[in-house]
Amino acid sequence: MTTSFKELSRPTRVKNKTPATVQITAEQIIREARQSQGAEIRPPKQSITDSVELSDYRLRRRKEFEDRVRGRGGSIHAWIKYARWEDSQKDYARARSVWERASDIYYREHTLWLKYAEFEMKNKAVNHARNVWDRAVKILPRVDQLWYKYIHMEEMLGNIAGARQIYERWMDWSPDQQGWFSYIKFELRYNEIDRARSLYDRLVLCHPKVSTYIRYAKFEMKGGETARARNVYERAIEEFADDEEIFVAFAEFEEGCKEVERARCIYKFALDQIPKGRAEGLYKKFVAFEKQYGDKEGIEDAIVGKTRFEYEDEVRKNPLNYDSWFDYLRLEESVGNKDRIREIYERAIANVPPAEEKRYWQRYIYLWINYALFEELETEDVERTRLVYRECLKLIPHAKVSFAKIWLLAAQFEIRQLNLTGARRILGNAIGIAPKDKIFKKYIEMEDELGNVDRCRKLYQRYLEWSPENCYAWSKFAELESSLAETERARAIFELAISQPALDMPELLWKAYIDFEISQGEVERTRALYERLLDRTKHYKVWISFAKFEAQQQEDDVTDCIRRARAVFDRANTYYKDCTPDLKEERASLLEDWVNMETSFGKLGDVDLVKPKLPRKLKKRKAITTEDGSTEYEEYFDCVFPEESQTKNLKLLEAAYKWKKQRLAAVAS
Repeated sequence: MTTSFKELSRPTRVKNKTPATVQITAEQIIREARQSQGAEIRPPKQSITDSVELSDYRLRRRKEFEDRVRGRGGSIHAWIKYARWEDSQKDYARARSVWERASDIYYREHTLWLKYAEFEMKNKAVNHARNVWDRAVKILPRVDQLWYKYIHMEEMLGNIAGARQIYERWMDWSPDQQGWFSYIKFELRYNEIDRARSLYDRLVLCHPKVSTYIRYAKFEMKGGETARARNVYERAIEEFADDEEIFVAFAEFEEGCKEVERARCIYKFALDQIPKGRAEGLYKKFVAFEKQYGDKEGIEDAIVGKTRFEYEDEVRKNPLNYDSWFDYLRLEESVGNKDRIREIYERAIANVPPAEEKRYWQRYIYLWINYALFEELETEDVERTRLVYRECLKLIPHAKVSFAKIWLLAAQFEIRQLNLTGARRILGNAIGIAPKDKIFKKYIEMEDELGNVDRCRKLYQRYLEWSPENCYAWSKFAELESSLAETERARAIFELAISQPALDMPELLWKAYIDFEISQGEVERTRALYERLLDRTKHYKVWISFAKFEAQQQEDDVTDCIRRARAVFDRANTYYKDCTPDLKEERASLLEDWVNMETSFGKLGDVDLVKPKLPRKLKKRKAITTEDGSTEYEEYFDCVFPEESQTKNLKLLEAAYKWKKQRLAAVAS
């Protein structure tokens, strides 16, 4: 019987997964493996008894070393071992020869030169060591360790002038800062202050960095040379005018010298010079300084500076976040520095919205408005305010986005400056470039207050040419003519208005026309208007208004007025009953108003005339399908009028008669 591959490859299942009672560590396994190997095999020790054996041993070892260094596998380590072996045999000439041969091959390996020089110094061959160091620093002048070792040797020998000479040779190669600091420490060890100072001067020229200037100044301060240290800081600030580290160090220096005002001036100068995005540490230092030395006003200024830094960071990250600009401007306005406020406004309005859509421009336009108000109210600079408005109106893309507010504010500013011509020019440009309802209304209101009737008429004509469906404009135009006792003009305007094919709020226009005729005492014209209105719409409110008008007339007998009002209600009820049976709620409201009117007539009223026509309200249920597909029932009130109940009773009798007839026919069969 053969075994399948799947059966052979099936992994073994471990049934017992609990840990063993005795745990075996890796260390124990390694220890047991070593013990099983037995004792280590070491080469036997050899003892040399005479000079012949010594010569043979040396010859054999030299041959081995020569084979190593001459073969392909020769390396610098083989040469070093060879030279050290010769050194151990006290054969210094041979050892030196090996070092020289190796240096010819590996002259770019500084390790070899270090070992070679150490060999010479160990054997007190000073001149040989100097020769090695000279050759090494000439070949590898960028390896600092060679210079350090060479100088250390000369200093240990007491050759100070020689060590200084080596330092000078090294400085000609412009090493890093540590090399210069080592030279300076060397001079300070021997109390050569002037030499150390000249080295610092050379250092800041070779490595013009903030850290080197700070170290130079600290050196002068340590020596008690306050004026020299201040001079160093001033030189550093001239070269690094945008680095906060040097300003902080300079301010702390002045603070240490008890020059508090100098330190405060340095901090303030630095905050003006350094970009806000890189002055976080400087603000923290300034706030801490003011808390320690400043008064209440100084501390508040420092805190404002810190808040200013936070706002700068926000507007730098997202310059189109106009709310951040508003907060920043409020902060600056609380401080009161007008030049700085103007600078922030200029920076803010430079961030034009990315698209010509109103939602992007709505917040942005208020920056311009606030800027103009600031120039007008705070700085009282009329020309600059006018320039702000002009530039804003020039920048807005009026073909796609326009704002009536900015046009009106610019015109109102000119009016406050008694420049009526300029205001008219601005508003005229507004209705020519970007006409809006608000602009027309305010322009007409201004001319009306000035008593310029002809200008108002022209503006209304322009208004209606631009928006002929605007019922507000028609009504106000007619109201203007009516106030001027131009009755025929006003009536003509109303007639022209109601003849428009499309109106936005025709009910207001008709109401204004009717009120106008009522105010003129034209009862017949008013009735005719109501009839014309009913030809257009049969809304129940029109019927009610017509009926109330008839009831309030005093030209006829009271009984005649009531009769006319009842006739209007009766016409309306007949219309809803015959023509529009679906408008039950409107008909019910109409009848309720009729009852109220009859009640208001007192003794002359006849409520019983209307009551038989009133509907009964029945509570009913209707099925509603919900979103999940289930059916629910909703209760509602239905109006059942008297004629509908009679019709239902007749239908019920017909159904009963039909059922009886069918029953009799079934029995007969």
